[in-house]
Amino acid sequence: MQWRVASDIGGTFTDIAHIDESGVLSTIKVPSSPPNYGQGVVAGVSQLAQEKGFQMADLSAMAHGCTVATNAILEKKGARTALITTQGFRDVLELRRIRVPRLYEPLFVKPTPLVPRDLRFEVEERLDAKGAIVTPLNEDDLRRAAAEIKSSEAEAVAVCFLHSYTNPEHERRAGQLLKELLPDVFITLSVDTLPQIREYERTSTTVVNAYVGPPVRRYLNGMEHDLKDAGADARISVMQSSGGTVEAAAVREKPAQIVECGPAAGVVAAMRLANMLGIENAITFDMGGTTAKGSMIENGGVIFAEDYEVGDGMSTKGAIAGGGGYALRLPVIDISEVGAGGGSYVWLDKAGAIKVGPESAGASPGPACYDAGGTRPTVTDANVVLGYLNQTALAGGSVPISSEMSRRAICDTVATPTGLDPFRAAYGVHQVANATMVRAVKAVTTYRGRDPRDFALIAFGGNGGVHGVGLARSLEIGKVIVPPAAGVFSAVGLLLADRSVAVNGAFSAQVEALNRENADIEYDRLKKEAARLLGLDVAAARCALDVEMRYVGQAFELTIPLEAPSMAKADLAGLRGRFDKEHEQRFGHSFGLEEPVEIVSIKVTASDPDYRRPETIRLPGSERKAEALRDVWFGDEHGLCKTPIVSRSGLDETPRNGPLIVEDYEGTTIVPPDAKALRDKIGNIVIELEYAK
Repeated sequence: MQWRVASDIGGTFTDIAHIDESGVLSTIKVPSSPPNYGQGVVAGVSQLAQEKGFQMADLSAMAHGCTVATNAILEKKGARTALITTQGFRDVLELRRIRVPRLYEPLFVKPTPLVPRDLRFEVEERLDAKGAIVTPLNEDDLRRAAAEIKSSEAEAVAVCFLHSYTNPEHERRAGQLLKELLPDVFITLSVDTLPQIREYERTSTTVVNAYVGPPVRRYLNGMEHDLKDAGADARISVMQSSGGTVEAAAVREKPAQIVECGPAAGVVAAMRLANMLGIENAITFDMGGTTAKGSMIENGGVIFAEDYEVGDGMSTKGAIAGGGGYALRLPVIDISEVGAGGGSYVWLDKAGAIKVGPESAGASPGPACYDAGGTRPTVTDANVVLGYLNQTALAGGSVPISSEMSRRAICDTVATPTGLDPFRAAYGVHQVANATMVRAVKAVTTYRGRDPRDFALIAFGGNGGVHGVGLARSLEIGKVIVPPAAGVFSAVGLLLADRSVAVNGAFSAQVEALNRENADIEYDRLKKEAARLLGLDVAAARCALDVEMRYVGQAFELTIPLEAPSMAKADLAGLRGRFDKEHEQRFGHSFGLEEPVEIVSIKVTASDPDYRRPETIRLPGSERKAEALRDVWFGDEHGLCKTPIVSRSGLDETPRNGPLIVEDYEGTTIVPPDAKALRDKIGNIVIELEYAK
């Protein structure tokens, strides 16, 4: 019997998920295995096969999520990359944009470009804004650049010429020549990566694609090799930042599209869950071992970012927040990420204030409680001291821990230097972690003009249930939902995702003077490209169309759904109205009809309508475990409480007052004394919070 599986690699654990034909979910959680993460995947898949009685030879497909591209950027361990650009534009990566991520930090230092200046080469060529050739491409300049690149031992080359999105002729010729001269080098052209206006964003995105290309290719090749060695010749598909899965071959072609693939899978799973529950608007909160991520579900669907940055202390998007990372202008779910996870180190700054992250203990040596050589305290150690986590083992007993090591680390680093007792020191760490993660949620809600109080919070990840209620309290959110298998929810999302891909193209025109026929010609081109990436005939692909719009003279665009199968059939007045409404909500104002609006690019999201994904998920039946009691600290207001420790099956549809701690195999959920919790029909833990009016 053939079967399929999902695998999601995190900084601390690797999660494996399988959903059978009746919707029953099976999961495995194993420690990640750096530097060869594929070994952890194979170990987890093999363990699942053994438990379910499956044969590895019958594994037909594996959907995969990973952080290899993100980590290559964050850790500056990507390929040695060169850039070839138009004469006079060598320093675009240095000039960037004028924005800075923190308003009152005039001495902010921009991140070092991913391509050093000695590997940035200018060639003589020039197009005007309409694509007409002003200066022909000087191929001798290209050959000289290729010779220097070869001697530099660069692994990747990004090519980005001025206005190439209007006429790809020069870039295409440069790519052809470079492949002849540098056959072993990964070549990336901006016309294949981001054929749109904005020189810095286009150059940065092309460079990011080149920078992560070789490590992503090596990673996927190694993963396929490890699976074959284990007896499985499975087809690998990879989650994209846009929320759909695509074949590994397409990822090798454009690897930058998976920079946020792991977090995107969790958002997709949360969207499916919200749809099942009839919840239109929700905030997703995904807290793992290394980072915490926030995103938004609105009107039943995910939200995409118009601009995105990766590589800062908080990867995020937008015209309001940003400037600290590397621009990545590809279709990506609007996810904001901060370096605060269960494995994030705790430290004191020069003023003696508690700080959390962004540096993390990872899987090795891990938190101090792992007793594996790590002595520095982490957020997990603070939660162990507070009694929030099991005092002897995590992950359903698969990871033994020492609570004494956690207490010692918190005392040495926080309690003793600050004069606090261990409980108050650990609670301070917990609160600082929550405050850090509030930034991620505000970046996708408040910065978009949304009020978090109008949303439910769906908390998942290994630590989502531990911090979800505290985060909700900070934002005055009334309902927190912790889904089944919350600790491996991103892996579940891989199985629930559509097989889809999103592609963008340049198209510049004022709405009032729009040539609909020309717009549909570009839409048709994008539909064919998207269908090719999915391996489908264009007629077989299901396509949704969007446009990026702005008031004439603005510097940033908003993505608006076309809500029509073509531009010829679109209601342009309705399109303009939707843009004005979104602008009003996002920025607090909109202009009258006397202000012209222009389209700067268009997008096609294509999916495979014949791809079958599970429509429901449910946990296998389990026996109700006997309750235990543990001393748990809930802050000065409540102090040390004798708290019942229950399993998920220990809850039912009758609300139960806190304090409670719900321990699952994949994670833990904290229900404080001033909250109520129940388990709904499909196994979600639903926590209700009340606020004084």
